[in-house]
Amino acid sequence: MGTDPVILTRGLVKRFGSFTALDGLDLEVAPGEVHGFLGPNGSGKSTTIRILLGLLRAGGGHVELLGGDPWRDAVALHRRIAYVPGDVSLWPGLSGGEAIDLLGSLRGGLDMRRRAELIERFELDPTKRGRQYSKGNRQKVAIVAALASDAELLILDEPTSGLDPLMEAVFQSEIADERARGRTVLLSSHILSEVEALADRVSIIRRGRVISSGTLAELRGSTRTRVRVRVERLPAELSALPLADPRVDASGVLNALVEPDRIDEAMAALLPLKMSELEVSPASLEDLFLHQYEDAADAAGHEGGDA
Repeated sequence: MGTDPVILTRGLVKRFGSFTALDGLDLEVAPGEVHGFLGPNGSGKSTTIRILLGLLRAGGGHVELLGGDPWRDAVALHRRIAYVPGDVSLWPGLSGGEAIDLLGSLRGGLDMRRRAELIERFELDPTKRGRQYSKGNRQKVAIVAALASDAELLILDEPTSGLDPLMEAVFQSEIADERARGRTVLLSSHILSEVEALADRVSIIRRGRVISSGTLAELRGSTRTRVRVRVERLPAELSALPLADPRVDASGVLNALVEPDRIDEAMAALLPLKMSELEVSPASLEDLFLHQYEDAADAAGHEGGDA
């Protein structure tokens, strides 16, 4: 496997009239990684994915997909990628199995053993017509077609939309297996726990720019840790402790946040209080996401105030 990025954008720009959807977006996805792509509606995720698929032409900057130009080399590149959107439309008269085979033929064929295995795992009836499928079953058809192909890159945009929790768990297991096999995945999802469980690295997008990118460990390095502790005695002034937002719940347990550079200091301050219970939790992906957005919003506010 090569070391060149599977996806590379530098300064990517896309405007629709006076609206700027992408404003200098930098994104890099390495071979063999699951890369989480996060942002709320309107942040530019879908526009980025449409450019990567060759459905939109970039208005500026540089973009590469598997070493090619997504716009100029769309036909050749589409044989090497598989795409699962968040709302799958199927041919109403084709059965699910026929739709899977048709999608597979566009990518050079399917692994039929893998196809059968996935149909069983996702509990999909491949004999039903597209018009008979629920939203969740339409998603299953696209997921099976993508995973049973030999595509080098999977672009998944809200792929579990409409799936029940059991099928979401099956999906996560399958993507973990794909990562172990070395397949590259770009995963855009509003289910942060899903991204947290699967992603090697994460990029967070806001207003058409990536505001943070890295492993979860790297992103957590700048985010506060949650502490939940029961002590024999509480100090008269909680504010005297080296903790952020300290508060005592109804059961008498102290809950607080600790800055990354004050963890040792916080533990030293809590020890004399005679701890009987202690829970220390690193920031979740949701915490990181909100923290990054708050910081970006604060920075934008300061820039606006200085203008």
